[in-house]
Amino acid sequence: MTALSAPETLSPRPSLIWGAALSLAAILWLWGQTVAPFAFEYPKAWQIPAARWIGGAIDWLVKDAAIGPIAFSDVTRFVATLIEQPYSAVLSILSTGLLSGEGSSAVQLWPPLPWIAVLGLFALLGFYAGGASLALTTVICMGFIAVFGQWQSAMDTLASIIVAVPLAVAGGFALGLAAWKTPWLDRALKPVLDLMQTMPVFAYLVPILILFGFGPTSAIVATLIFAMPPMTRITTLALHRVPDEVHDLGRMVGCTPRQMTWRVLVPSAREPLMVGVNQVIMQSLNMVIIASMIGAGGLGFVVLNALRRLDFGTGLEAGLAIVALAITLDRVSQALARRSRAELRQGNLIQRHPFIAVALSIILLSVLLARLFPALQTYPDAARLSTSAFWAAAVEWINITFFDTLEAIKNAILLGLLIPVKRFMLSLPWVAVVALLGLAGWRLGGWRLGALCASLSFLIAATGQWEKAMITVYLCGIASLIAMAIGVPIGIAVANRDRAWTITRAVIDTLQTLPSFVYLMPVVMLFRVGDFTALIAVVAYAVVASIRYTVLGLQGVDPRLIEAGRAMGCTDRQILTRIRLRLALPEILLGLNQTIMFALSMLVITALVGTRDLGQDVYMALTKANPGNGLVAGLAIAFIAIIADRLIHAAAETQRAKLGLGQQT
Repeated sequence: MTALSAPETLSPRPSLIWGAALSLAAILWLWGQTVAPFAFEYPKAWQIPAARWIGGAIDWLVKDAAIGPIAFSDVTRFVATLIEQPYSAVLSILSTGLLSGEGSSAVQLWPPLPWIAVLGLFALLGFYAGGASLALTTVICMGFIAVFGQWQSAMDTLASIIVAVPLAVAGGFALGLAAWKTPWLDRALKPVLDLMQTMPVFAYLVPILILFGFGPTSAIVATLIFAMPPMTRITTLALHRVPDEVHDLGRMVGCTPRQMTWRVLVPSAREPLMVGVNQVIMQSLNMVIIASMIGAGGLGFVVLNALRRLDFGTGLEAGLAIVALAITLDRVSQALARRSRAELRQGNLIQRHPFIAVALSIILLSVLLARLFPALQTYPDAARLSTSAFWAAAVEWINITFFDTLEAIKNAILLGLLIPVKRFMLSLPWVAVVALLGLAGWRLGGWRLGALCASLSFLIAATGQWEKAMITVYLCGIASLIAMAIGVPIGIAVANRDRAWTITRAVIDTLQTLPSFVYLMPVVMLFRVGDFTALIAVVAYAVVASIRYTVLGLQGVDPRLIEAGRAMGCTDRQILTRIRLRLALPEILLGLNQTIMFALSMLVITALVGTRDLGQDVYMALTKANPGNGLVAGLAIAFIAIIADRLIHAAAETQRAKLGLGQQT
């Protein structure tokens, strides 16, 4: 998200302002219940009926909306058909084969590509993009998927990725290009993109289901909404950052505006644009489980089904298969982004892509061999491995051996921390919280930020979501603080140790790509359902960001400043506390911001284990097909995320300004 500039001047006595504000808030909290009860519970008569309005609008879209003689439902069906056709074609190639008929009566006329052919094509693509080492990585990752019996599901997932990624890239690029050319559109798109990235996906699954129906098409539409914002942002940023010298060169050679865009600027921004493509791929893979809830199938459905049965082993294997697929696509796309443009543009098609003939040969040879050896067509069951029984036995042993200890830890944290903080948050007057958030925004970023924070928090209260929002904030806040308390020391420990950081980075990369649902299974099996279970799952998922940003900040400290500190006789401890951590504080604050974003996204998932926050409202709206309630609760979560993001970014920029480090964009 876009960072906010720190205010150039601050009032001379901020401590006096904060002291007065906090004193008034404390007085209201202690004695305001009888004098001003409306300050604690927003009056129902004043509530904004946003859920009813949204539900009515969607109902109107489905039943009555039309553009001339064309009903809106006809448009959605047309879009669904446009998406379904290429998806069906790719699915036939990778998974189902060519079928005649529908449903259980369908007859396979031609089998899909053999698994050995897909494995060979990925290895060839890896070799073309990054050499033998990348080819070996792709073989190991795709081989893992086959060996652990996840090939069919992985091909279903890959088919949806192959369709969704080009659509998301094209749509995001078009929006980003339009925003770059039109400043007012850029300003208008930013809040929309913020909402798209911060609103839980569950919240807009119901409208998508109503408009597009149940099935893979709806899942792809949901994936597009989730995956397009990074491409849009990166496109706009990349085009803005093209050097002025490139613009001058284009004008000197007489380029038209169209030629300037497509032959000069876009090729110059190719590398960051490929980063955007990589982000779209990763965002699409993050959607596979949620998309399975509305008919996508694939690996996501395996994980979701394992969660319902509390089959940790199967869920972990499917989750690791998603990680393997993510690593393959991530490494290949990054390697393609690093290839030089000159290498990609030499000669004709065959000369530019000499591996095409090899790829066709691999396909032909694999198909012929699969006819002779069926094990090359479908990976044989006898050669598959499974660790499901081991993980089930391990969890059972932990439960039996450490049950009393785990229960004691759980009860101590519940009674000593979670319940008191929850009661305190629920007792706060919404009027005071709105005012304090507005004051914090004004102090950190000026009146615009203050008005934004106050208005968004007021809307949460005015739509009847305040109590659930406080439960969300309490869980997210405690989880984020615990994640920072774990992640920052780990980041400090590994930041300047290359081998330790390499190992740690491999671990956190795996944790970041592991589906969030996988975190729930072992925690539920050990601690049952409830807030404590949600807390553990959220901390495990969110700690990655705190580690990554701490290392980023510490590694970015100018070595000359450290040498200057040593020359002055500073001890290692003094260098760490007075130089490195202080200069890394802006990045650590941004790590806190990302930790909060991760925690909020995970809280919606933890609704499956019995929390009673906004995430539960979003999930219940999905199960009851109530788009109004789901979107209102989702917007409340998005508002919390935006408030936290803006305040922390403003604090980070203020800190950077104090340290003379300049602004970040």
